[in-house]
Amino acid sequence: MQELIKITEQNGKQAVSARELHKFLEITERFGSWCDRMFSYGFIEGTDYHGCKFFNTLANQELTDYALSIDCAKEISMLQRSEKGKQARKYFIECEKKLKSKELDFSNPDTVLKLAQNWKQEVDRRIEAEKVIEQQKPLVTFAEALQISEHNILVGELAKILNQNGIDIGQNRLFDWLRSNRYLMSHGEQRNLPTQKGLDLKLFQIKTRTINNANGSVRVTKTTKVTPKGQKYFINKFLKVANKEENQKNFDFY
Repeated sequence: MQELIKITEQNGKQAVSARELHKFLEITERFGSWCDRMFSYGFIEGTDYHGCKFFNTLANQELTDYALSIDCAKEISMLQRSEKGKQARKYFIECEKKLKSKELDFSNPDTVLKLAQNWKQEVDRRIEAEKVIEQQKPLVTFAEALQISEHNILVGELAKILNQNGIDIGQNRLFDWLRSNRYLMSHGEQRNLPTQKGLDLKLFQIKTRTINNANGSVRVTKTTKVTPKGQKYFINKFLKVANKEENQKNFDFY
């Protein structure tokens, strides 16, 4: 194919001199004003074109030129609405086709190596994506379950959510587990109230209720509630154990 307009490499990409394009298109308008008018059609400096300067020995002065991307050069050629513009646009399209066919030349060892590297990178990306999906499975399940538990809930309600997600545990067993793992107190009047550990992690809140008895005395009751953060914490904790032991018939959380 005959070279109508020189195409060079700029920062690893093909580029066309705006001055050479201006000359080929036989534009009579002054180069500077023509460029300003063309760029006003929405072309972006730094993306579609880059300004540069060179010293013209014939004119004995420094001149401005622009490195145009192939897409930019094609569109500018089309904007001229002339035979030269059509010719230039067709030429750039053919140059792109030639470049693509060259890139996919399987007889070229470099092309085969590049394709193999791209394939390996794609496989690696897919493997990493699958790992992330696998790691996030408990979080996805939690998000679905949490639709009914946006606020603080009772421990019994948390047990129901765990059951909905395949964890075989009831309210009493869950209380036992929380006490055994020191999230809740085990003895005395503080039994089933959050430990300092549970409060520091913001897994629980204590709901205090004052009751006026018939004899005039006042009784204060305290109820442990699981916060949204606590729900997420415990559901993910149980599901991770379940995922690791999914081949076992019974899950032992103690």
